[in-house]
Amino acid sequence: MTGTGSDELVFLPLGGAGEIGMNLNLYGFGRPDRYEWMMADLGITFGGSSMPGVDVILPDPAFIAERRDKLLGLVLTHAHEDHLGAVPYLWDRLECPIFATPFTAALLKRKLGEAGLADKAKITVIPLGGRFRLGPFDIELITLTHSIPEPNALAIRTPLGTVLHTGDWKFDPDPVIGPAADENALRLLGDAGVLAIVCDSTNVFEPGSSESEADLLVSLSAVIAEAPNRVVVGCFSSNVARLKTIAQAAAANGRSVALAGRSLRRIDAAARETGYLSELPPFLDESEYSDLAREKAVLVCTGSQGEPRAALARIAAESHANITLEEGDRVVFSSRVIPGNEVAIAALQNRLIRKGVDVITWKTRFVHVSGHPARDELTRMYALARPRVSVPVHGELRHLSEHARLARGCQVPTALVAENGSLVRLAPGPAGIVECVPCGRLIADGDRLIAWDSSMVRGRTRALHHGSAVVTVVLNGLGIAEQTQLTTIGLLDDGDDEMMHVLREAIAGAVAESSSRAGCDDEKIREAVRITVRRTFLGALGKRPVTSVHLVRN
Repeated sequence: MTGTGSDELVFLPLGGAGEIGMNLNLYGFGRPDRYEWMMADLGITFGGSSMPGVDVILPDPAFIAERRDKLLGLVLTHAHEDHLGAVPYLWDRLECPIFATPFTAALLKRKLGEAGLADKAKITVIPLGGRFRLGPFDIELITLTHSIPEPNALAIRTPLGTVLHTGDWKFDPDPVIGPAADENALRLLGDAGVLAIVCDSTNVFEPGSSESEADLLVSLSAVIAEAPNRVVVGCFSSNVARLKTIAQAAAANGRSVALAGRSLRRIDAAARETGYLSELPPFLDESEYSDLAREKAVLVCTGSQGEPRAALARIAAESHANITLEEGDRVVFSSRVIPGNEVAIAALQNRLIRKGVDVITWKTRFVHVSGHPARDELTRMYALARPRVSVPVHGELRHLSEHARLARGCQVPTALVAENGSLVRLAPGPAGIVECVPCGRLIADGDRLIAWDSSMVRGRTRALHHGSAVVTVVLNGLGIAEQTQLTTIGLLDDGDDEMMHVLREAIAGAVAESSSRAGCDDEKIREAVRITVRRTFLGALGKRPVTSVHLVRN
């Protein structure tokens, strides 16, 4: 890294800048090449249909893992998966202290316990509004509102200025769970002077302000009251306020509530442990749901984003062990669509409708409010904090660019669009991107982590779109193919003898030609057969299958 030799304050996103999800933010202070670092959040995103067999995607922490002796700690802004979900996967590469508020800590302890890390990872619990120090970083938590308990902005004070790292937030004057945002603390911070704000961009295209969670109660009560039979509500498992609203709406209609999905159970337990939801009766287990009369049942389940292994997808596919739906039942999607999930959600909804289920979404009824700030709330945040520099995060490039434009309209002198890997020097001198560092993604594949761009992942993706072929060629001493076995997946129907004959003829020709030129060089013969098989499929079917060739000599 380059620099002047004097102390610098830098910001480096390795995840969540140029994308929604998978947040990993680093702040460095000190002289170049000797920065001390703090990390804000360490999250995941989820695989989609374009990544077969991949459930979890994580930011690659290689940059900071190589410098972990200078990593002072990980500070978690809140408990959403895209902000803490990677901790169990990546902690052994970082082995740093973790700092979180009570609810976030309670949830993380459960996740670490499931990963066998309960006795290894050290979590320091910080009270709401608490203040603590990590080396040159003096960090104060500022309470905000969001769709999960205890969302916090980080006021990061350093000798070169203060950075306001917002995390995910909104301004909700009447939150169902927890206190309202501490606007007075934001105002006082602005009065003292804010060098830079690193701010949520998710809803920058939405006009006005996000609606209050409290406003949902009347609407959800009506949606449940109108349903003659079972009601299933799909929502984000971490939305504790939504769980409370659903429970209240169900009680108003004389219905009992059951939970389906391990993550919902984990969230419920963490919430009750830390004093949230304690006024509600315990939720029923999914195994008890089928015992309820259809007109007395409400089920809350995971899977509102079309995740194939989540409870709602298994219910729709009639593969859930305890829950079935019948014609006349109602499913409410109490969430909005995360970009990239449109196709999966539509397919899930179509499957439910085909069963005669009544599907309700946020487009047809008022059943969801966002946890992120719309344009008026962003403008209000800038009026309170009055930063000299804006660095938008938590959004795709189009979100970051629009957020930077909004910030300039709020009289912020400098607004920077910095994607993952951009090293931003905030001070001293004019703020700007001074370097780009390597960044990437990892995928959780079973019990291992592998690089996003590995040959295995590329091969699996190619096979998804183009199929695969395995060729075994038996050669005699003269290099002539005596037998050829060909197995394909996703290319040919059973009994396609004509195409198999064409392929075997092409393979025999390739072996004969390459043997005459290459003699006993098996590698050259193998490559000639591979190219021939791919060319034959391309010419006949327009496909380039993943092709493996085995040579056997008699």
